[in-house]
Amino acid sequence: MPNNSQRPFLTIVIPAYNEEKRLPPSLQKIADYLRLQSYSAEIVVVENGSTDATSAVVEQFGRQHIRPDDRFRVQLLHSRPGKGIAVKTGVLAGQGDYLFICDADLAMPIEEIRKFLPPTLPPQSYDIAIASREFPGAVRYNEPAYRHLMGRVFNLLVRILAVPDIQDTQCGFKCFTREAAQLVFPLQRIDGWGFDVEVLFIARMKGLRLLEIPIDWYYQADSRVRPVQDTINMVRELLKIRRFGRAGLY
Repeated sequence: MPNNSQRPFLTIVIPAYNEEKRLPPSLQKIADYLRLQSYSAEIVVVENGSTDATSAVVEQFGRQHIRPDDRFRVQLLHSRPGKGIAVKTGVLAGQGDYLFICDADLAMPIEEIRKFLPPTLPPQSYDIAIASREFPGAVRYNEPAYRHLMGRVFNLLVRILAVPDIQDTQCGFKCFTREAAQLVFPLQRIDGWGFDVEVLFIARMKGLRLLEIPIDWYYQADSRVRPVQDTINMVRELLKIRRFGRAGLY
């Protein structure tokens, strides 16, 4: 769907920590996909404390691979460490009518993004569309059984304590309408992995419409997730979200 305003139709926000190897092929796939679309777009990469050449490869990609006739651009931003603050920085800087959070590994093929946007989803039919590896119709590829089990245990805690009706809060691909993003993200307080639950918790408190979208998802052996340590940290952050909610901070 073309966007006749000066804003791009779509913003893709990619949090990036030490992603010098995975980002170039992912950016190329995204660029190739966007060139086939009729709408304007922007790719916002947010480097958050990397110690490698993440920033350099993004800048190099913008110089070498963005054509004068492309209807999209690549922007590099920086934030302090933490996936949550990187996403918040990118979303609040994004100019799109729709803002799509996208992991650098493209575990969800970029072609799936059409499921989250008009005309596949009618305008005004949702405020936040959540990529789900658990919703009927979703397919997981090559994920170790222990990783799936740990995710289901954490999701059970999420449904008990924060967001009762969402089966997969932690998938790194989510789409926000501009209005929803501007309502939710200024209230976000969690800088780490638990930010996904927090923004959905805030969205529920504000009465926003959440929609789960089944996707094809491919497990990445070089995932940045540390299953045990990150799960412990996310449980701590989940308890923080409950405290913040009770304190009226949202």
